Amino acid sequence: MTTHRAWRLTGVVALAATSLVFSAYGRPSTTPPTTPAGGSATAGTAPADIVATAKAFVDAQLHGAGGFDGPSSGPKSVGAKKIVYVASDLTNGGITAVADGVKEAAKVIGWTVDVLDGKATAQGRTDALNQAIASKPDGIILGGFDAIEQKTAIDQATAQKIPVVGWHAGATPGPIPDAGLFANVTTDPLEVSKIAAYYAIADSDGKAGVVIFTDTQYEIAVKKADTMQEIIKQCSGCSVLSYENSPIAEADSKMPPLVASLLQKYGDKLTYMLAINGNYYGGSRQALKDAGKDPAGPPKQIAAGDGDAAEFKRIREGDYQTATVAEPLYLQGWQLVDEMNRALAGQPASGYVAPPGLVVKDNVGTGDVFDPASKYRDNYTKIWNG
Repeated sequence: MTTHRAWRLTGVVALAATSLVFSAYGRPSTTPPTTPAGGSATAGTAPADIVATAKAFVDAQLHGAGGFDGPSSGPKSVGAKKIVYVASDLTNGGITAVADGVKEAAKVIGWTVDVLDGKATAQGRTDALNQAIASKPDGIILGGFDAIEQKTAIDQATAQKIPVVGWHAGATPGPIPDAGLFANVTTDPLEVSKIAAYYAIADSDGKAGVVIFTDTQYEIAVKKADTMQEIIKQCSGCSVLSYENSPIAEADSKMPPLVASLLQKYGDKLTYMLAINGNYYGGSRQALKDAGKDPAGPPKQIAAGDGDAAEFKRIREGDYQTATVAEPLYLQGWQLVDEMNRALAGQPASGYVAPPGLVVKDNVGTGDVFDPASKYRDNYTKIWNG
C-alpha cells in the first residue's frame, strides 16, 4: 500500500509525510509549495498557468499533513449532561459516522447521547427537533442540515436556553448567531471544492469536460458547487458541460436516469463528474455500468465531501469513483462535543477548523473513515479533564 498523507483510515497508519505551512487554528495552508507565474489560484482569480498550479496544489495535498490535533486549550468538562443528535438522514454514511464520533466523545466526557432521525425530509427534521426539545436535553446537535430551515424550532430551543451546535448546518465554520448556532463544525466548504476542482484539472492535464451535481435546498451545497464551477471555468482547456440540481436524499432514484441522459447528450465530452457529496455516486454507478463505461473512467467521479465507507470502497476497488475530499468525521464528532461543552461552560467557540483530505486509490488504505493519525482524542480528553 502506498500512503501519501499522514492519516489513519481506521486502523491504517501512514508511513511518512512532509509538513505544510500552518495557518490560524491549526489548519494547514494549501497554497502549493511553488506557485507558478500568475499567483495562486483562488475563486475569482485565474493564474497564468492554472494547470501547473493545480498539479502543484494536488501534490501538496497528497504529500502534506497536519492540522488534525484539535484546539490546544478549553474548559474542563461541565459534568454529566444529556444531549440529542438530530440527524438529517441516518442512511447517509457521513452523518452516521459523525454520530459515532459524538457518541465516542460523549462516553469520554461522561455524557449520554440520544440519536433521532430526520428521515431525509424537512418535516421529518422538524418532528425530530421538536421531539428533542420536548425531552429537555442540555444541548442539541444538528447533523447534516441547514439550521435556517429549522429556525422556528431552533428559536424554541434558544428560548429554553438549550444551546445548539451543528455539523454542516451552515455555509461557514464557527458561530452563526443569526441561525441560532453556537458553532457550526465543518471543514472550509470552499477549500473542499477547490481541492476537488483542482484535482479534475490536474488529472485531466487541463482538458476536463465536467458535469457538476448539487442540491440547491442547502446553502452550503450551492456555495460548494459554484466554487467548483468557477475554478473549472478558469481552465481554458476545460469546460463545464452542465450544472445539475438533484436532491441528495434521492440520489439512488434520481441519478440513474439523470446520468443516462447526460451521457447521451454529451457522449465522450463528459470526462469528469464533480458532486458536492459522494452520496450521488451510489446512484450514478448503475447508469455508468449500463452504458458500458469503464469503472476507472472516463467519466471519472470526484466527490467534494464527505468521504464515507461506500466512497472508500468504490475508490479502493476502482469501481466508478476516482477520488473524494474527505472530512475527518470522527474528529468532527469530538469537536461537536467540545463546542457543546464550551457553550454549557459559558465560554466562546473554539475557532478550530479541521482541514479536509484528498483520498485517491493510492492512499485510501483499508479503513472506512478518514480518521487522521493525530492526537486529537488525547488532546480533547486532556482539556476536559482539566
